[in-house]
Amino acid sequence: SVKLRKQKLSHLHFYLHDKVSGQNATAVRVAQAAMTNQSPTFFGAVIMFDDALTMEPERNSKLVGRAQGMYGSASQTETGLAVVMNFAFMEGKYNGSTLSVMGRNAVFSTVREMPIIGGSGLFRFARGYVQAKTHTIDLKTGDAVVEYNVYVFHY
Repeated sequence: SVKLRKQKLSHLHFYLHDKVSGQNATAVRVAQAAMTNQSPTFFGAVIMFDDALTMEPERNSKLVGRAQGMYGSASQTETGLAVVMNFAFMEGKYNGSTLSVMGRNAVFSTVREMPIIGGSGLFRFARGYVQAKTHTIDLKTGDAVVEYNVYVFHY
């Protein structure tokens, strides 16, 4: 039987490093439609990623976990991604726990909100939302650092 403690709300804050360029890329295109490269939004592109999550925006700051999953360009009219990802925590009290996020990411909006649809470990039965805000982006390479504020109900 499942024994649940009292539900609580936790706020987590970290930075995601999405590196699509160079030899050490953490996000790679794995599929595309025949017309993807002609689309202004790269509609049909699918990218798998294994991005670092750090405490601060600098890549060499403390690693707290990985964001693993995929995103696809799902809009023909704006840069809008369909995102499926897991935050896999590797440090502190949430070490070994995950949060699962699935939703729409309108990349050039100032703040993007996506739902938390579940979790594991200390985040079993999780629900909540994440807010993503671009910290930096290199428009030549596509590499980005994204600030995440996570609000999650869990037991």
